[in-house]
Amino acid sequence: MSNLPNIVEILINTFQTLINQFVDFVPKLVGAVVILLIGTLVAKSVAAIVGRVLKKVGFDKIGAKLNEIDFIRQLQTEIKLSEIVSKVLYYFILLVFITAATETLGVAAITGMVLSLVNFIPKLIAAAIMLQIGILVADGLKRAVITLCQTFKIASAKLLGSIVFFFFLIITIISALGQAGINTELLESSFNLLIGGIIFAFAVGYGIASRDVMANILSSFYSKDRYKVGQVIQIDEVKGAIVSIDNTSLTLQTGVTTTIFPLQTLQSRKVEVF
Repeated sequence: MSNLPNIVEILINTFQTLINQFVDFVPKLVGAVVILLIGTLVAKSVAAIVGRVLKKVGFDKIGAKLNEIDFIRQLQTEIKLSEIVSKVLYYFILLVFITAATETLGVAAITGMVLSLVNFIPKLIAAAIMLQIGILVADGLKRAVITLCQTFKIASAKLLGSIVFFFFLIITIISALGQAGINTELLESSFNLLIGGIIFAFAVGYGIASRDVMANILSSFYSKDRYKVGQVIQIDEVKGAIVSIDNTSLTLQTGVTTTIFPLQTLQSRKVEVF
């Protein structure tokens, strides 16, 4: 019976150990709470100051340009870059203070997790900037394609512009994800295969559908120096004065009526100039 452990003594020692650990932990907890309170105050103050400064210098004008893009407008959201930057700065500063608080507590697992978040934020900011620039460039390319197609009287100008916009936007998103440290190899390979098939199918279909338009456009380069407004010509049995010439057609005034010929007619039929 004398070899049995003294249960009372064991309980006392265990309780004493718990008390000692609790006494040691309380100052650390208080210090962590104080650091968090200070960090919250500093983060809010800095974010508010930066937000006001960005608004005064006109930083939101860039966001206004983004809001004018049709794709962003369809999302029914309003982008205010000053608020976004201030929010990101707030959480970044707060995470820095949280890291200091967890180090004070001595919890290595939480400290490592918070540090990974702190290191991820600069990558996220770079990815967001890349995405913003990419959207602006994609919209600029879309407008340029639409203007070019309308200049040459090419049908489906808006469709072509939208295709260019989303093509460049997807490339930008993939690049932004890669900048953020996300593996995009599978996404890139799938996108390349998909885009390759779409481009091939679209090129064949659109090429067949618009071959007459392209023939008229090419004919304009050969005919614009030979024929001028005011000339009297005869195409087959139709005789009249040229009243207008554009990139795809020629208009003749034939008495009380006007006759419009595709420009490729000048290359494939007999034309008499009076």
